[in-house]
Amino acid sequence: MTACAGEAGDDGVSGADWIGANEAARRLGVKPATLYAYVSRGVLRRRRAPDGRSSLFDPAEVDALARRGRPRRPRNPTELILESALTTFVDEEPFYRGTPVLQLARDRDFEDVAALLWTGELPAGGNDPPVRTPPSPIVSAEDSGRRGSQLIATGALGWQATPDAIAAGVAAQSGLPADTLPLERLQVIVPALAATDQVRLHLDPPAVVTAAQSLIAGMVDCLPDATRAAGRPDWIERGSITARLWPKLSPADPQPAILDVLRAALVLLADHELAASTLAARVAASVRADPYAVVATGLGAVGGALHGGASLGAEVMLAEVHEPGQAPRVIGDRLRRGERIPGLGHFVYRKGDPRGTFLLALLRDAVSAHHPGVPHGPRALAAADAVLAEARRRRLPEPNIDFALAALVAAAGMIKGAGEAIFAVARTAGWIAHALEEYARRTPLRPRAVYVGPSPVRDGRDHH
Repeated sequence: MTACAGEAGDDGVSGADWIGANEAARRLGVKPATLYAYVSRGVLRRRRAPDGRSSLFDPAEVDALARRGRPRRPRNPTELILESALTTFVDEEPFYRGTPVLQLARDRDFEDVAALLWTGELPAGGNDPPVRTPPSPIVSAEDSGRRGSQLIATGALGWQATPDAIAAGVAAQSGLPADTLPLERLQVIVPALAATDQVRLHLDPPAVVTAAQSLIAGMVDCLPDATRAAGRPDWIERGSITARLWPKLSPADPQPAILDVLRAALVLLADHELAASTLAARVAASVRADPYAVVATGLGAVGGALHGGASLGAEVMLAEVHEPGQAPRVIGDRLRRGERIPGLGHFVYRKGDPRGTFLLALLRDAVSAHHPGVPHGPRALAAADAVLAEARRRRLPEPNIDFALAALVAAAGMIKGAGEAIFAVARTAGWIAHALEEYARRTPLRPRAVYVGPSPVRDGRDHH
């Protein structure tokens, strides 16, 4: 594909005969996914084609980079570069296998997105998302309510753990204190589920996908119910993962619109390139650890305060804002203690996390006048808005997905730590997808250390 001579690109550069992504990737000797990774890292510039759907590259710039040999930005000493076909970022917009994540969050169920990450294909049904076309972050109340109703009514075919697995997962928690956080329960549940799967070391892709469906279902179904209602609602057994997760985290009856926000959160959090927990999971998979062990490894890393645990910090912060006028004190106290403000800023998104913007917009719609069945919503959004106003007054970073997740937890009246559980269940889909890539590579990941300790001394001689 070429562009007209003299036509200016997105970056203000003009030129003739710009080339398409496939040709640029061929000249660089990389896969298209790697090409877009170069773009997201600022190594290679691109422009939109006239159709607005594809990308064009300056052939002179591509050839210059090819001569230098697979260029990258200056490398962070903590960065490990791996090739992956799962998630990339273009102009600070995330994509799963080339499909805009925000579009998937608007149109697709979590199970569909997991299938896309695992197999590269979206199941039939739903709306086909346009290629690389940023969607509007606003979803109408009518569409949101309809989607939420479908989540309750539609079962997740194949997403079931065995009775033995459920029994083991429930029994494993029997000695835990009642106030154990959901993430801590999941860290106990997953090894128990593994013990009941006698074929968990069968690592062919179809077997891994089957195990992953059972694993995620077991993680959700083994959590104790948070609902105070007598009996177990019928839709828990036949509903989607989203519908079954709701009563584990909130004692309130699920309103369709707020349930749809939970669905979107699961989609938005399903993967995010090589986050810390994902790297840990990939290392485990690279040495042929089974899917349960991969997920257990990810769960061990996800609770860190700078990773999945950030949503818990944001939950606690919002809970301290009983009325909007308290936000300056809550923010100020943390800053005086030298603490980071949880839920603000992101390493990848310098202009603001689009996932957080999307989820907050969907949440606002769910608690609007059209959906009065979310009684905690107005107070939660008032607290969130007051924190954001104070953060902007102090010129702090923009909110991220963890902040939006904490606002969802507050609006839905969920139990403490619910955000971490949502993060963990969602990211399990991504961990499994990365594990599948490592199983196919069949090469252990073995980072090397640069020794900076004292000089080794043997037989009285310095061996440096």
